[in-house]
Amino acid sequence: MSETAFLALLLDGPLQSWDFASRFQRRTTALHPTKSGVIGLICAAMGLAKGSPEERDTLPELAKLKMSSIAVPRGDIRRLEDFHTTGGGYDKKAQPQFIPRKASGGPCDNPTVSRRQYLLDARFGVILAGDRSVLERTAAALQNPVWGVWLGRKSCIPAEPVYRGLFDNELQAQRELVCDRSIESFSTVTEVKDFAEGTDSISDQPVSFGDASSSGPDKRQFAVRRIAVNPGIRQS
Repeated sequence: MSETAFLALLLDGPLQSWDFASRFQRRTTALHPTKSGVIGLICAAMGLAKGSPEERDTLPELAKLKMSSIAVPRGDIRRLEDFHTTGGGYDKKAQPQFIPRKASGGPCDNPTVSRRQYLLDARFGVILAGDRSVLERTAAALQNPVWGVWLGRKSCIPAEPVYRGLFDNELQAQRELVCDRSIESFSTVTEVKDFAEGTDSISDQPVSFGDASSSGPDKRQFAVRRIAVNPGIRQS
């Protein structure tokens, strides 16, 4: 039986965006980090290309880790919505690589418009629990990443190092993130084993980060994860 360990991460940045239910041109964000976003961050640190054989071998091990997140606010969490365009002002013949493509092929006639949400000045603690050997490899990658890491989207760069320590028990990991304050006073989202223990379900359990348009085994897909949400105790 493998030894269990607890990896503490701090996700702190001026902008964060944790997408799990967006469709078409409206890209929303959850109020807590998603498991798919955090595991994607780790895959980038490990240098695993989307849909690659290396990702297919490693992603199931990472997906088995149990995740909990803790909002460590500076104040009330706020959302920013950005009006975003892609592909405008380029010549179709000379600069086709900068223009979004139609589903039927060829460059789009007009810029693609989207509205993208971000969290402003948010800060979260994340604890990943599971096989120590997997978490040791994860910790090494986060301390010396192959590719850049970001908080949900590539424009959301961490304000400080993500890795905060590898611990033998959950209480030690919590103290690294919130010091001696009671965890009940924070808003938390915890992954649960049994449906009855949870309060909500979210489609952020990563299966593959491959191509969304593919119909093969590399197709981008996610499973449902059962979570328990604790809103915390508001401080007066």
